[in-house]
Amino acid sequence: MRNSRWIVGIATSLLLALAVVAGVQRTMAAGVEAAPSGPEVTIDNFMFTPATLIVKVGTAITWINHDDIPHTVVSDDKTFKSRALDTDEKFTFTPTKPGTYSYFCSIHPKMVGKVVVQ
Repeated sequence: MRNSRWIVGIATSLLLALAVVAGVQRTMAAGVEAAPSGPEVTIDNFMFTPATLIVKVGTAITWINHDDIPHTVVSDDKTFKSRALDTDEKFTFTPTKPGTYSYFCSIHPKMVGKVVVQ
C-alpha cells in the first residue's frame, strides 16, 4: 500500500512538472512570435513617431498605440487601413511597391505620418 502511494505521488509530480515545462515553452514561443520583424512607428501623445519612415519594399512596418485612447492608421490612398487600435495594440503593413504613402488617424485626422518605400 505504501509503495503504491509513493508511485502515485511520483507520477503526479512528474505530470505537474511536465505541465509547467510545456507552459513555459508556450510562453517563450509567444514572446518570440510577438517580436517585431521590422521598424516600428509609435503612437503616443497624439503623434506618429517617427513622422516619416524610409524603408525598402517588402519591409514589415508595425505601428503600436501607446496612447490611452484608440487610434487608426489609414493611408490617404486606402492602400492600408487598420481597425481602431486600443492601448498597446499593433498593426502591421508590408509594402509591395515603391512610393510615398501618407497616412493619418481617421479618429484624429490631424495626426499624420508618411512612409517612403524605396
